[in-house]
Amino acid sequence: HRRFDFRPKTDPYCQARYTFCPTGSALPLMKEEDVIEVYRLQAPVWEFKYGDLLGHLKIMHDAVGFKSSLTGKNYTMEWYELFQLGNCTFPHLRPGMDAPFWCNQGAACFYEGIDDAHWKANGTLVLVTTISGTMFNEMAQWVKYDNETGIYYETWTVQASPDKKSTVWFDSYECSKFILRTYQKLADLGAVFKKIQTNYTSIILFSGEPIYLGNETSIFGPQGNKTLAAAIRDFYNPFKPHQSVREFFMDLFKIIDRVILNHQFYLFYNLEYWFLPMKSPYLKIIYEEVPLPVGSKASSGV
Repeated sequence: HRRFDFRPKTDPYCQARYTFCPTGSALPLMKEEDVIEVYRLQAPVWEFKYGDLLGHLKIMHDAVGFKSSLTGKNYTMEWYELFQLGNCTFPHLRPGMDAPFWCNQGAACFYEGIDDAHWKANGTLVLVTTISGTMFNEMAQWVKYDNETGIYYETWTVQASPDKKSTVWFDSYECSKFILRTYQKLADLGAVFKKIQTNYTSIILFSGEPIYLGNETSIFGPQGNKTLAAAIRDFYNPFKPHQSVREFFMDLFKIIDRVILNHQFYLFYNLEYWFLPMKSPYLKIIYEEVPLPVGSKASSGV
């Protein structure tokens, strides 16, 4: 996943159904000698609106919790879409604009408190490691960098087959990937993780080798490829980004229908368009184990 130099300003056209990070605050500076517990948090996506409906589909949202021994304060940190999932997955086709218009950004959100009931009821709230205040402060610096340079949400993982060792053409970039990066950073700083099973959701498309098509200008610009531009617009036409969760899933089924009937998918990734020659089983939602990390440096003396 490409890193960018800065986060672009959001276009006023992009409106969120729910405010992003409404009670968010900056990461506090912890005292060096503090001992901070780190919790793995997971619950079904959109649980606040639909109960555990998506828990049955194993579509989960991940976050990380911290508890300071010195102050007794709890904190939650997560990464999610600025304009909800539909906008990160489908573009808007706007009148008078040739190119599909994307409202797609994801970012970290940090706030005081851990909603124990939310994470425990249908999900997970479990201690995974303990870190020092120094490690927390170093992690906070890294979060700032990660947030300023990894800006686009990517719903899909694209790989060659369901085989474990299969080629991954494109990796997703969503809430769980941020948590995995955070854990890895803490491990590299010397955190030692408990031996517990940790599972994550992936939405995977299966495709032959992707074909590079170009960027917005080369396809939709004045010198662009009119036929290709029309095909991409036509592909995205049935999907509506501003929508309820139910509509999002209706669109997901429309995609599956198109993908299976026509063996094709147009992917927008790192500001570029790719054609995916789709193949069976086309799309899978999997919930599989990703082990907690081991540090890249010896953790003795930390």
